[in-house]
Amino acid sequence: MKRLPIILILLGVFLVSCQQKATKNDASQVSETEKKVEYPKVVEFPSLDSLMITAHLYQIDETSPFILLCHQARFNKFEYSGIAEKLNEMGFNCMAIDQRSGGPIGKTQNETYLRALTKGLGIDYVDAEPDIRAAIKYVSQNYSNQVILWGSSYSSTLALYLGVELDEVSAVISFSPGNYMADHKGSLIDKLEGFEKPMFITSSNYEAKYIKELLEKHKMVEKQVHFIPEGPGHHGSRALWINQQGGDEYWTAITAFLSDIKN
Repeated sequence: MKRLPIILILLGVFLVSCQQKATKNDASQVSETEKKVEYPKVVEFPSLDSLMITAHLYQIDETSPFILLCHQARFNKFEYSGIAEKLNEMGFNCMAIDQRSGGPIGKTQNETYLRALTKGLGIDYVDAEPDIRAAIKYVSQNYSNQVILWGSSYSSTLALYLGVELDEVSAVISFSPGNYMADHKGSLIDKLEGFEKPMFITSSNYEAKYIKELLEKHKMVEKQVHFIPEGPGHHGSRALWINQQGGDEYWTAITAFLSDIKN
């Protein structure tokens, strides 16, 4: 009978120890869950006119090349969900931004666009240029002084203009650009004449003739690619969406280009 209190004490110690281990395991699981939630990381920074921009940061390390991802009209940063992860696997840091000229994709919102509406600011294509400029500045000040600028539809047009102008832009990836901002920014045909930075430019198969018009004064040089899909293809970066019909040929082409400029 005298041994019973001792047994009870030992049993109590054992149960407390087990509970502590369980608590530690639970905390560890919560920590791992939090880490997963943080990818991509939501970041915010001001545009050139102080409008707050929301973005998704897909950062794998401190040294890999950095791609700034800009969406097409009526879209948002979620245009690059699935795409950015694959670019990470290829060894690139990425940031996908919400520009003020955009909108929802399904249930996902464009937060920059909503703020611009609330403030009564312009939301046309050209109104988004300060957002992209601010994003380039933000990346160059915080992550990499050289930025690969990637645009989709109207933002791919702005990407070409900014690639010509800004030293921080080391290369341009342009999905379905056009010359429809000529009245505001000068003809892109003229701007691209003599452009020597690495450039990947593409579109749907139907739109390829318009890309050829954009490049009519330009002679392609090393590490510049005009990719024309064999199939019908797609307008903008959605050509790369997961399970997108005909997407494989786009992925093959962009992978080769990125590998070339990375080495």
